[in-house]
Amino acid sequence: MTENQQAETEANQPVEPQEDDAVSSDTKLQPLRSWPPILFLIGMLLTRFLTRAIEVNSTLMLMVAIFGPMVFGGFILLWWLFASRATVKEKIVGTAVVVLAAITTMFLIDPSMKGPAVMSITVPMGLGLFGLAAVLVSKMLSFKRTVIITACSVIGFGFSTLVRSDGMWGHYEMDLAWRWTSNAEDSFLAKNKGQSPSDLNRLTDTELDQQLIDPAWPAFRGNQRDGVLSGVTLSDKWTNEVSTPLWKIAIGPGWSSFAIAGDLLFTQEQRGDHEAIVCYDARSGNEIWKQQIQSRFYEPMGGAGPRATPTLADGQLYVMGAKGHLIRLDPKTGKIIWQQDIREVAGREPPMWGFCSSPLVVDSLAIVHAGGNGDKGVLAFDTETGDLKWSASSGDHSYSSPVLLTIAGQSVIAMLTNKELNLFNPADGTVLLNYECAVDGFRALQPQVIEDDSILIATGMGKGVQRVRVTNMDGKWAAEQVWIALGLKPDFSDYVIHEGYAYGFDGSIFLCFDLKDGKRKWKRGRYGKGQVLLLGDSGQLLVISEQGEVVLLKADPKTHTELARFQSIDGKTWNHPVLRGDQLFVRNAEQAASFRLPLAK
Repeated sequence: MTENQQAETEANQPVEPQEDDAVSSDTKLQPLRSWPPILFLIGMLLTRFLTRAIEVNSTLMLMVAIFGPMVFGGFILLWWLFASRATVKEKIVGTAVVVLAAITTMFLIDPSMKGPAVMSITVPMGLGLFGLAAVLVSKMLSFKRTVIITACSVIGFGFSTLVRSDGMWGHYEMDLAWRWTSNAEDSFLAKNKGQSPSDLNRLTDTELDQQLIDPAWPAFRGNQRDGVLSGVTLSDKWTNEVSTPLWKIAIGPGWSSFAIAGDLLFTQEQRGDHEAIVCYDARSGNEIWKQQIQSRFYEPMGGAGPRATPTLADGQLYVMGAKGHLIRLDPKTGKIIWQQDIREVAGREPPMWGFCSSPLVVDSLAIVHAGGNGDKGVLAFDTETGDLKWSASSGDHSYSSPVLLTIAGQSVIAMLTNKELNLFNPADGTVLLNYECAVDGFRALQPQVIEDDSILIATGMGKGVQRVRVTNMDGKWAAEQVWIALGLKPDFSDYVIHEGYAYGFDGSIFLCFDLKDGKRKWKRGRYGKGQVLLLGDSGQLLVISEQGEVVLLKADPKTHTELARFQSIDGKTWNHPVLRGDQLFVRNAEQAASFRLPLAK
């Protein structure tokens, strides 16, 4: 065989594969396909922050804000398994480490981090850092890249074990703190332990009885539950002295407001494993008495504590606990007169945010919403004995409270639920009207009368606000919609009504709209999801922002005019403020304080 023939023969022989060439596509390292995780990371950021920028105004947007980052994190894991170009070994190791890190984290996190925090913090952090690291080391042709990617993911998941959640702000951002620091409730309990209540010995029993007969601020949002105070006009010349509190104290968590009679200041709060009804001295902030029941309600968005506000009526005090304890007490001593468990009477467990119905006392009845099956929706108890006098069917879900309205020439009890607006005869609970206006989300606002023949129904969360005209023709009640404004988003902040216009919150921004047609007049002033009082005689609006600022506005449909402001208390403030004469009372889940506001001359 010639040399050329031998070379040709060798060239035609099959070439033995080299070791590197023999590596299959399942084990050969290739650059990772990086554009999909980049898109998913952008999606996580958009759903996490864009919904806040445009304001959450519907149940759908709320679900996007909470679930969106977690869903895009799931897409990152799917990309790793099916479209990343990672080897089989890398896919198995990376996925196993991520799943193990997630499971381990769930066992180690603080209980407050379970629920919404897992969806919005834990999973997005773990899978987000996994995707980010994968993009950064995508061109590294070594198994080290898998080590780096999974290590970053473990760090992301592990972050949640270092923090706790103190609930959510109104824009659905988690309020996080380092886990090893004391929360406000722990600090309050440690400081309050062993302290004896103060005596209100400057007043006689007769004087106390007289104050309790005619309380200055007897119930949630005032005497008519409309957030309106008469007889007070404030000066808009606020000096630095205004921001100096008459007193400021630590307080247990809860979203109750105050009821006030003379120098007696009543509220509800959580104290460890007990719900407390507490009477403070309005002049000094000193605790006069407390009554506690073994009960603790907690949910991850609002945190711990009762939600309803005490009610003063006929010299007695009525409260509703978050787990359903309806109690009548002696307001001078805190002694329990009678007690009912709404869970047993209505045959149901507390709704997601607890029982929030502030008791309404009409004649000799204490009325609350329970949302039980059948006719156990609204319950009326005898104020003397605590016995159930009547009950009526109503929606099963509401954080609104019953209110006594005069509409179409008759006094009725109005109750707004997830299902409808109900009007009842106060005497026996006879259903006068059911106006269907169902919502999928929560309902927390009060129905309000407009011009004696209409009711304002405010909902928000994509359902907006509507005006409904109510008629009563020879005992036949009917209602028809006058207008609806789907763009209005009051959420859980009630409006106040003044001279044909409504003032309040549209998401986190203050606004004014015309009650004739629902058209917005102006929208300005970023106060978070706060609360507002109307000084009816002077046309002034007293706003407390979600951050605890007190702001004085002019009730002017032409423009937003801010007259004065100061910082009152720290922390998330959702509780309704109360003004008695020139004395302002504010509180949140951490602090309570009182301030002296200057009156107009």
